[in-house]
Amino acid sequence: MCSPAALPIASAVIGGLSTGLQFMGQRQQARQQAQYQAQAAAAERQRFQQEQTSLRMRQAQEQEAVGRELEQLSLRTRQAISRTKENPYAEALANDYLRQEGAVRASLLRQQELGGIATGLGLEQAGFATQQRQIGINQPIDRPSFLSGALGVASGALGGARTGLTLKGMMGGGSSVDTSLNIPKDLAAQYGYQKIR
Repeated sequence: MCSPAALPIASAVIGGLSTGLQFMGQRQQARQQAQYQAQAAAAERQRFQQEQTSLRMRQAQEQEAVGRELEQLSLRTRQAISRTKENPYAEALANDYLRQEGAVRASLLRQQELGGIATGLGLEQAGFATQQRQIGINQPIDRPSFLSGALGVASGALGGARTGLTLKGMMGGGSSVDTSLNIPKDLAAQYGYQKIR
């Protein structure tokens, strides 16, 4: 057990150390949260890039399929027109095949255009979604400052010193408070207060 004179100092040191450790723990927690946020944000960026790539690949595949259909349509039309050369109504049949090709071609091109619009909207929606996810990930981090930490340590040390002085007074260390009455000694003497036994 330490002497009554050392109690205020020991209490101040313990109070300051306790507050200092809390401050260090808060700073470590803030660093870990920042590290987690950075990793989560990077993962979200990668996920968004993969989603964009997937949407663009699907669009490219659809465009390629429409291109193949248009080529096959042209080939079938040319073949049909070449077979009508022997027919007395060849010109009318050729014009009918060309009209049909034009209608199918317009439909395929419109389908391709709508696919491009859908891809654009999908990319826009994916952008909004990733923006919301990034906002959710990057919430403000409560970072204790050195000033608040220093003030906390000082406050803890003063609180510990106050506790030590109170303990010292209770142990008979010459406090100015009559611990048996919990009032200042000069007031106890002035008004004649005495502890009733």
